[in-house]
Amino acid sequence: MASDLHEHTGHGHVRPDGSRPGDDVRVGALARRVVVVLAVVCALASVVGVALLWPPPGTLAELRDQVSAGGSVVTDVEARADSLVQKTCPGTTLDRLPDGTVPATASCPTLTATVLQGPSKGQQVQVEVPAQVAEGGISPGDRVDLGYFPPTPGYDATWQWVDFSRTRPLALAVGAFALLTVLVARKRGLAALGGMVMAGAVLAFFMIPALLAGRPAVLVSVVGCTAIMSVVLYLTHGFSLRTAAAHLGTVSGLLLVGVAAHVAVGATHLQGLSDEDSAYLGQLTSMSTLRGLVVAGIVLAGVGVLNDVTITQASAVWEVREHAPGASFTTLVRSGMRVGRDHLASTVYTVAFAYAGAALPVLVILAVTDPRWVDAVGSSALAEELVRTAIGGACVALSVPITTAVAAAAVASASVGGAQPGRRGRRSAGTAGRAGARRG
Repeated sequence: MASDLHEHTGHGHVRPDGSRPGDDVRVGALARRVVVVLAVVCALASVVGVALLWPPPGTLAELRDQVSAGGSVVTDVEARADSLVQKTCPGTTLDRLPDGTVPATASCPTLTATVLQGPSKGQQVQVEVPAQVAEGGISPGDRVDLGYFPPTPGYDATWQWVDFSRTRPLALAVGAFALLTVLVARKRGLAALGGMVMAGAVLAFFMIPALLAGRPAVLVSVVGCTAIMSVVLYLTHGFSLRTAAAHLGTVSGLLLVGVAAHVAVGATHLQGLSDEDSAYLGQLTSMSTLRGLVVAGIVLAGVGVLNDVTITQASAVWEVREHAPGASFTTLVRSGMRVGRDHLASTVYTVAFAYAGAALPVLVILAVTDPRWVDAVGSSALAEELVRTAIGGACVALSVPITTAVAAAAVASASVGGAQPGRRGRRSAGTAGRAGARRG
């Protein structure tokens, strides 16, 4: 049965004929009221939480002014690469060789580029390019981003290498993704894209400013993600008791992730200083903010996985109830958990592989430097990924039985095909089931 149900309750949760699992299941009035009330309470609580945790006006503007006062503001300007010349310059500590020695000379590639925008449009400028970037290849005509430092008293305007300009290829990739999503999933694909835009807005206008303002990271991340899922779930999967059950399971999982992340980050002393960008951010904010970003990152990483698992579990229980109208609460839970175990097993190693891919450069460095693996696992960069994987996997594991139980409780006394709960409803359901079996 588990394999058959898994076919019905995959990631799309839509049958070939366009119907959804459990479309014929009618939930009893009491169960409907309880699930709906709890889902509404969760949604309203997230709205109230967002209002209470909303950051003071101008939070980001103050940080931008602080960066500007420190002379760190650089205007990124797009340019076209014209030519690359390899030059030689005295070696520095940045050119240190693997054996620890500093070479007498080092390669200093110089790029000539034409500015394509801004007041300096059409001007040719020269900038030094990191040797590793030059070795990767820069061809004439490549679009690059250059940093422009405006003139200050005693200093002329200067230019520096920033990175390749990826605006066009990224726009094409995102456009292709959006187009294929809408073509294949149609209205639901469009709804999912709308949900992504809404999630980005919550992240940009609430969560990031609130974290930078020093609001409690656990509350900000859980409240923000709950607000996102309170909209995205119904926007993508429609308004139904099945979606409401998944909503409750997702919120439960988010609470578990938030608490576990807070405890784990404190216990492992993760500071959020695993790379240069984090260290630079630490100069602009406080260490508590950096730790809060680690917590929020763990919660955000778990949202997508929780959503997938909870929707699948709710659909699995509805499907079981439709095919077994007389199934009790215990039977529904057991059948749903059979699907849940398979899905959980695949989800756990999927999450682990995703995080391993993100940490692959760190793993390569550890393999090359050959430290003791016990010490390597405890390094900041790798420990952060391990904590994220462990907490995400553990909370997803707990969300499976929670969502299954909520969904089973909602449909345990349901009827099929519009029959009312009770003896007559069960008889009608049984008749419908036997008729369905004969038709099969």
